[in-house]
Amino acid sequence: MQTKEILINIARFVLLVFLQVFLLNNINLGGYINPYVYILFILLYPSDGNTTLLIFLSFLLGLSVDIFEDSGGVHAAACAFVAYIRPLVLKYSFGTSYEYNTINLKKSGATERILYVASIVFLHHFVMFALEIFSFGHTLLLLKSTLFSGIFTFVLILGSLIIFTKKTT
Repeated sequence: MQTKEILINIARFVLLVFLQVFLLNNINLGGYINPYVYILFILLYPSDGNTTLLIFLSFLLGLSVDIFEDSGGVHAAACAFVAYIRPLVLKYSFGTSYEYNTINLKKSGATERILYVASIVFLHHFVMFALEIFSFGHTLLLLKSTLFSGIFTFVLILGSLIIFTKKTT
């Protein structure tokens, strides 16, 4: 990675943690809907970047949110899991573009982008809520929390990707 990309990733990391902790954690609709937009850092990390570094940074990202939320490490575990599984999701979502290392989220098709974002968001939410609830007796609560928070997070992330990405022609 170049120095410019490193600085962008550092700024993105800090901005997303502060946005999550001070604004988005205060949103709780109906007891099931809470957006977790901080995983945008994992989604936007360069596909040709160091995977081990991504897993470590994702763990730190989740740990930062855990420290402010006092949630016992569920965010750190979910982020580390999603960062670990990300290459498989990229290969599944983008196919040959991933194998030839030519993935560009801005230029990719809508179907590929939606599949990638939805996969990462719902995997993250499922692992996070499964660790938080940690009971087979509350499977319905796990599924409802995952589904509703996942949909809200998915919409916010796709909206922010549409708004904040530059059109390249």
